[in-house]
Amino acid sequence: MTKTALVIGLGFAGSVAARELAEAGYTVLAYEKRSNIAGNMYEYVRSNGVRVHMYGPHIFHTNSQKAFDYLSRFSFFYPYTHRVLGRITGHLVPIPFNFTSIDTLFPPTRAESLKNKLTASFGEKDRVSVSELVSDADPDISGLGEFVFENVFAHYSAKQWGVPVSELDISVINRVPVVLGTDDRYFSDSIQMMPLEGYTALFKKLLSHPNIRYFLNSDAADHLHVDIGSRKLSLDGEPFTGPVIYSGPADELLGFAFGALPYRSLDMKFEDCNVDYYQAAAVINYPNEEDYTRITEFKHMTLQVFSGSTTILKEYPLPYKPGGALAPYYPIVGKANQERYNSYLEMSRIFPNLYLCGRLAEYCYYNMDAAVERALAVAGQVKKDYPVN
Repeated sequence: MTKTALVIGLGFAGSVAARELAEAGYTVLAYEKRSNIAGNMYEYVRSNGVRVHMYGPHIFHTNSQKAFDYLSRFSFFYPYTHRVLGRITGHLVPIPFNFTSIDTLFPPTRAESLKNKLTASFGEKDRVSVSELVSDADPDISGLGEFVFENVFAHYSAKQWGVPVSELDISVINRVPVVLGTDDRYFSDSIQMMPLEGYTALFKKLLSHPNIRYFLNSDAADHLHVDIGSRKLSLDGEPFTGPVIYSGPADELLGFAFGALPYRSLDMKFEDCNVDYYQAAAVINYPNEEDYTRITEFKHMTLQVFSGSTTILKEYPLPYKPGGALAPYYPIVGKANQERYNSYLEMSRIFPNLYLCGRLAEYCYYNMDAAVERALAVAGQVKKDYPVN
């Protein structure tokens, strides 16, 4: 007997789960609040012909052959090595900060001494955290750590998260390391690729299964009702006892019972420019002076080659307000916020057929590969709990 499954949200978490259940024989109904599939990976072509990532640059990088092989079913990929520059004291240098950055920003004798000390102190490592440098016993190394912290991380992080860097969780500060060498790749993963025709085309194929019906411009709140008292879910006014995979904000689903979970958002400002290329790299970070954190130029990453026009994106971090025009992007890491989320997680367990899956539903930051693997795991659990036959 065919079972019906409900999926809320069509980013990677929801779309992969929908595909897995559809292939297992479920009828899948999926609702997406936005007017587009692909979540934050959505791409579109602007009037000047440049294909852009509407919600900021997304580069697929992973050490998981499983995740890559899965997505390769739905798209060809091409190798893409992401490189980022940062404007530090008036110079453009590689980010993560590396030996080339040191050579650019310090006098030759000083730079050579620092590189030798880093190599001697950290030997076999190819990357170290800023906190490791700052806490080193050698004053030259700790001084370099303080320079990097102040010029690369402190102001960028304060802009990104809206609070002084002293209030941030150490995991946020250490997310981008210092490279001990001249490797200027932003990511060190063994697989670094981009979908040949873009993410939107990948998602169209991912969702093109006869057992999947999806609805855009469809807010889950208009269809899915949560009744705490009866511990039951209903869909369009009728009891729904099949599996529900929910990838939206957990606090929103559960009526903000414990208050809103805080997120940071981004105001995206696109600009079309009448030049072949605007900048020297796909992304240039602006940690210090400007209100925006970075500028992305998409032609560096899409393989599009034509003259006379390009498109850039400036990102201005802002607080997220539920119900506002801006989307929630980054969960704000911290003990109090995690405890609040845990209260929502416990409440969600009242409903045996509800599965939280993805960045918003689980209030954590997932890279794309991790989102894919998490969706595969959740879909696998659904298939065990609600076998089709």
